[in-house]
Amino acid sequence: MRTTLLLLASGLCATLWSCATVRPELSTLYRTSAIPEQQETPVILIHGAFGGRLCDAGGTEYWPGSLSDIALGDYHALALAPPGFPGHESQVMLHPCGLTDTVAGRDFYGAIEATLTGPGGYEFTEPGTAVSGLQRRYYRFTYDWRQDNSRTAARLDQLVNQIRQDHGDDSLQVDIVAHSMGGLITRYWLRYGATDVLNSNDFPLNNEGADKARKVILVGTPNLGSTSALQQILTGADFGINTIDPEVLLSFPSAYQLMPHPIVDPVLGISGAPLNRDIYDVTIWRALQWGPFDPAIEKRLQAQGWSAQQLLALADYTGVQLERARRFVWSLTVKNPQAPHELIVFGGDCMPTPARILIEDYAGESYVQLWPDEIKDPRSGIDYRALMLEPGDGAVTKASLLARTALDPSIPRHRYSDFPLDYAVMFCGDHSDLPGNITFQDNLLHILLSR
Repeated sequence: MRTTLLLLASGLCATLWSCATVRPELSTLYRTSAIPEQQETPVILIHGAFGGRLCDAGGTEYWPGSLSDIALGDYHALALAPPGFPGHESQVMLHPCGLTDTVAGRDFYGAIEATLTGPGGYEFTEPGTAVSGLQRRYYRFTYDWRQDNSRTAARLDQLVNQIRQDHGDDSLQVDIVAHSMGGLITRYWLRYGATDVLNSNDFPLNNEGADKARKVILVGTPNLGSTSALQQILTGADFGINTIDPEVLLSFPSAYQLMPHPIVDPVLGISGAPLNRDIYDVTIWRALQWGPFDPAIEKRLQAQGWSAQQLLALADYTGVQLERARRFVWSLTVKNPQAPHELIVFGGDCMPTPARILIEDYAGESYVQLWPDEIKDPRSGIDYRALMLEPGDGAVTKASLLARTALDPSIPRHRYSDFPLDYAVMFCGDHSDLPGNITFQDNLLHILLSR
């Protein structure tokens, strides 16, 4: 295990130039031969949640859609209706139709693609294209980010097998660059390949994906889950000036699989101590009036014409997805004694980031407080901000990124957090902007191109 690498970028500016103008010149740093001397490892770029465009069969884009959609759309057409659910037959069927590179002038994955194809010398290649010669190749893995992550991991396995076939090499390995939830999909694939192990608590490891990967680079991945994801399920997800309603998010299996791992004690009491509240237990959701048990959500769905039968079906569906999500987060942390390689992790540690929620009993009622300033009757001497917020990228804490239950690096890793970390690079950046960060891109090319 190599010593953790820390890049101390801030404060190292030369006296004649400002920090704002000093940037690595990637085209000079990585002036490599246009034709490699030997076969290069293909690179797969994997986006995170909301990072892939979704279209219907006719090509109409539903996510992110037009500027009008972004500003005024309700995005209810994104909601999934499981088979057997009343109204399933009328659901608009959507499929991945591209990478969310730029939206309304904001870059998400456009800059990282430009870095790969520019200074990196990689050529974007569609799977199914026969490969000859020694050109560097990179592929996009676009997927329906609403779906169960184990199902998506099976699709990733199909892509890797296709790339092997295109190269005419059944033993070819790939490099993976995965952002956010894409990193969780990658980690599941490394351990279980295309196998769905979430129907029981056994988690039989096969390392089928790991045998097909050379280097795995994760950026902004919530390796012990995200309290921000739980907040979004409960109150909705902000997207620019718009919000995706929580009842839409409740229909996404992947949303539940982003919630905090049980070992992080994600729920506090007013004293600041952890509460024994299992956020994967549907009876707790019912008691706290979360999700389908929230009267406000129930009222909105009834106004949309939902029947009592449909509301009951949504509650049952939520229970099923919570149990699969519980198994998903545990499947990533059970001990893997034969992990064939280690992970390289990038992420942000400069922004206050939700780490825990708090349940407060006040005036005979229980209140779920998502932010420190919501607490109605705080106890004297308790730093709720330090308890509920930790350094991170605004969505993923540094501790979760590193799959640790404590921010203090001197505290040993939890015995139920198996995470084969090679090294980590921390820098300042918002979660959605991490792939476009120049520090990340500089280090990424160094990792991918070095022999």
